[in-house]
Amino acid sequence: MTKKLFVKTYGCQMNVHDGERMAELLAGQGYEATDKAEEADMVLLNTCHIREKAAEKVYSDIGRLKPLRAAKPDLRIAVAGCVAQAEGEEILARAPIVDLVVGPQSYHTLPALMARVDAGEKVVETEFPAEDKFAHLPPRKLRAPTAFLTVQEGCDKFCAFCVVPYTRGAEVSRPAQRILTEARGLVEQGVREITLLGQNVNAWHGAEGGLAALVRDLAGIDGLDRIRYTTSHPNDMDDALIAAHGEEPKLMPFLHLPVQSGSDRILKAMNRKHRAEDYLRLVERLRAAQPDLVLSSDFIVGFPGETEEDFQATLALIEAVGFGSAFSFTYSPRPGTPAAERTGVPEPEAHDRLLRLQALITRQQRETQKAMVGRILPVLFEKPGRMPGQMTGKSGHLMAVAVTAPDDLRGQIRPVRVTAALTNSLGGELAS
Repeated sequence: MTKKLFVKTYGCQMNVHDGERMAELLAGQGYEATDKAEEADMVLLNTCHIREKAAEKVYSDIGRLKPLRAAKPDLRIAVAGCVAQAEGEEILARAPIVDLVVGPQSYHTLPALMARVDAGEKVVETEFPAEDKFAHLPPRKLRAPTAFLTVQEGCDKFCAFCVVPYTRGAEVSRPAQRILTEARGLVEQGVREITLLGQNVNAWHGAEGGLAALVRDLAGIDGLDRIRYTTSHPNDMDDALIAAHGEEPKLMPFLHLPVQSGSDRILKAMNRKHRAEDYLRLVERLRAAQPDLVLSSDFIVGFPGETEEDFQATLALIEAVGFGSAFSFTYSPRPGTPAAERTGVPEPEAHDRLLRLQALITRQQRETQKAMVGRILPVLFEKPGRMPGQMTGKSGHLMAVAVTAPDDLRGQIRPVRVTAALTNSLGGELAS
């Protein structure tokens, strides 16, 4: 009999990808995905540790599973991801209904771990195994025209606010040939756009020439029409990768390039190892290579020691760059990180700064979208839209675009004349 698997994923695109891979692994053990926890024979919480109180949110979710476990004593409950890595045995101590705790570097062993659970054992697996976990994962089975492809994991940067080096480990790059083989397999299934994933993706060093060389090799695959990558660090944007943005037409004109702050004093306290001026000059070089580039970024406001003057420097940097979008948060301490013991900006003041920053980003986002009106953009269609007869897809700038279409255009790249800039998307019409 087919068993039902419910996966709840928190956090970043890497976690989304990990959740998909874990579901694929468990499919080989007879589990079929469901979007209803009450139907599940196994619940997997795929956690993220990037925000404050992330662990407490996980424990709250586990608590909400108690009635379900009482009604279904054979229900399996697993906690995976970065909270699992950070908390380990503590999860079993605080939440005895959990059967399995598995870190992000060990999930490829899920079938063997579940066999131990089924034998009545409580299992914690948070080691950093030496073998390449991707070599143990099954081939992908996708029905979508877009896919994530992990090329790099871990981080050696040790930003003062970030838990990734502790939960994901040191930087590890997958070999180029394995990446290319997986990419070809995805294209054979109809994938036309691949996003290369890594905690610090542009530090990839799986072959000579770095990420730029990998992008060029991927661009040589027939049927692969679009390439993206995320998340990158300013210090790893080398000359070759900057040039690739102007020279390789399959590399999309969108880049997520986190800066976090516009204050050199705060950047130093964050251990970012770059200055605001370095970031601005890098943006100039990128836009010289690809004038149509749309930039996204990450910002933390209220970092310990941040003054209003520091915050104004961040606003000045945003004004100077002009972003198409951004992720922004008030600072929250991550246990075990260097900044966790420092005193942050009082919450009301930090929240006020966040609102001001987000208002500026929203204005720039709308300006960027309005600038698209009247242009003809190639759109990769992914799924039906909200309205009957509507299809939605993404432009090269990673903007959602909706059009009225007579046919199912999934997997097709079609020219679209943009006619409207909506709140978080574009409206358009198919161009001849």
